[in-house]
Amino acid sequence: MTLSRVRPPYDADERTQLVAWLDMQRAIVEWKCEGVSEEDAHRSVLPASPAMTLAGVVSHLRWVEHCWFEVMLLGGPATGPQFDDGPEDADMLVDGVPLDQLLGEYAHQYARSNEITAAHSLDQAGRHPEFRAGSANLRWILLHMIEETARHAGHLDTIRELLDGQKGYY
Repeated sequence: MTLSRVRPPYDADERTQLVAWLDMQRAIVEWKCEGVSEEDAHRSVLPASPAMTLAGVVSHLRWVEHCWFEVMLLGGPATGPQFDDGPEDADMLVDGVPLDQLLGEYAHQYARSNEITAAHSLDQAGRHPEFRAGSANLRWILLHMIEETARHAGHLDTIRELLDGQKGYY
C-alpha cells in the first residue's frame, strides 16, 4: 500500500481529513526509512534514548496502532510487547529484525487500523474494560494517532539526518 504525502482537501469531511492526515504521517515514516542500510536502521544515535532507532520507532508505531485500534477500541486481548512484563520500551527492542519486515508489519497494521476506522462511527467508544483509555472514542484515537505518528516522524527525521545526513520536508 503506497500512502500519499499530500495533505487532505480543505473541504473534506471530518473522517476523510482525519484518516488522510494520519496516512500522510505514516507515509512520512516510511519515507524516512527509504534507502537506509540495515546496520543504520538499528544504529542508536541518541545517547539518552538507545532504543530509539529507525527500526525501533517503526516497531513502536506498529504496536501503538495495534494497541489503540484493536485493543482499546475493539476490546481485543492486550497482546504485544507493551503489555508484557518485559523491559521498558520493549516494543522498540528489535535487534536482528530486518527493517523491511518491520515496515511490512507496520503497513499491515495500519491497513487493519484503517479497516477498523471505516467500519465504526467516530463516536464509537472503546470497549476494553481493563484500561481507562479503553473508553476513548474513535475520533480521539485518530487524533492521538496523528499526534503520536507525527511526533515519531519528527524523531525519524532527526535520526536519519544524524545517520547519513539525509533530510527533507515531505
